[in-house]
Amino acid sequence: MFETFRNAWKIPSLRARMLFTLMMLIVFRFGAHIPVPYLSSEAMQAFLGAGGTDLFSLFDVFTGGAFSSATVLALGVSPYINASIIIQLLTVAIPALERLAKEGVEGRKKLNKITRYVAVVLAFVQGAGLYVTLYNMSVTAGIDAIQNPGVLTFFVIVLTFTAGTAFMVWIGELITEKGLGNGVSMLIFAGIVSGIPSAIVTIYNQFLGTGVTAGGLVAVILIVVIAIAAVAFVVFFSDAERRIPVQYAKRVVGRKLYGGQSTNIPIKVAMGGVMPIIFASSIMAFPATIVRLVTGGNMPTEGWGYYVLGCLSAGYSTAWWTSVVYAVIYFLLIIFFTYFYSSIQFNPIELSNNMKKSGGFIPGIRPGKPTSDYIGKISSRLNLVGAFFLGAVAILPVIIGAVFNIPSLQIGGTSLLIMEGVALETVRQIESQMTMRHYKGFLE
Repeated sequence: MFETFRNAWKIPSLRARMLFTLMMLIVFRFGAHIPVPYLSSEAMQAFLGAGGTDLFSLFDVFTGGAFSSATVLALGVSPYINASIIIQLLTVAIPALERLAKEGVEGRKKLNKITRYVAVVLAFVQGAGLYVTLYNMSVTAGIDAIQNPGVLTFFVIVLTFTAGTAFMVWIGELITEKGLGNGVSMLIFAGIVSGIPSAIVTIYNQFLGTGVTAGGLVAVILIVVIAIAAVAFVVFFSDAERRIPVQYAKRVVGRKLYGGQSTNIPIKVAMGGVMPIIFASSIMAFPATIVRLVTGGNMPTEGWGYYVLGCLSAGYSTAWWTSVVYAVIYFLLIIFFTYFYSSIQFNPIELSNNMKKSGGFIPGIRPGKPTSDYIGKISSRLNLVGAFFLGAVAILPVIIGAVFNIPSLQIGGTSLLIMEGVALETVRQIESQMTMRHYKGFLE
């Protein structure tokens, strides 16, 4: 990877893209420290609590601490991601959106425009909900979260949050157009990376802060070894794929002979990438988020509600069996969303029809329905392997966090997969750009 970046730096056009991406990320980190008027950062930190695993904690990780600091970019690109998921799901259900998706570049532009509008609306709604929650917390807990509460203060805070999200979406699109990689993913990557030093300090203070002991040293070494192994595991499975051989029949068009060549269809094992984990973690964090919004941050500490939230939030309850229930439910949700997301992204029937129109066939399999059934069976098996892989990577931090009493480590599993996916995708894009620039063409 480092060799790829070093070679890319020697190409002026790629060097300009790399510098532009770096400058945009610096602008993002600068904006993550601009405070929101009339809003107290201490109240926001009190609202988050210590090491929570709800959606707001994910916001804070993805924004590099901008949420807990009550800054302009507190909501980050989460409303845009939610809007993208909503539009993507509605594309399957609404014929008009499905037609736009099949219209090529112009259709995708219209869908992106609709997604941006939906993201702005969601940012306003989330900002308004956060304002109401903080206001209720000010009333019930006696914390001065909002200064001079009123209609004007409401619109100033909510519109500031909304403008911050719109600004980040704009920066992300600029990075996609003029920089390297997917802009929104790069912003999330930068936010996660910016929180690594504080995570290292937290682990150090917990195990070695009071002095170097054998148990603390073994725990730190074990965490580092497992993290390195998880990185290697993710890289291996991210590139793993099953290649289905395809043969194209020979056909004569005029005086020329076409076809007669062999190729393959690559199907990735982890087809859904990190999306099943994001969906599953969002579903698991939803109840705790609703309780936090309704109670103004006053989470239950006993009773059945305490244990129910313990089964849906890693590290929330001190009872060991709640972590086991959480891991099982989380694992099953990842398997479900792996199949669900794969069914949206990959259509064996459409692939089989396209092969049939082009004169292609899988050796030993008849074209048409037998081909689609064969591809669907292979895809189903690969989804099962990929789901178990994602589930293992996702619940490993949960187990480690329960053993070593690090509640927020569960979010680290999702962050690890996102960082790995963005880094690998960016390296692939750089390599493709370098290949395109070094390609000598057919004349030589």
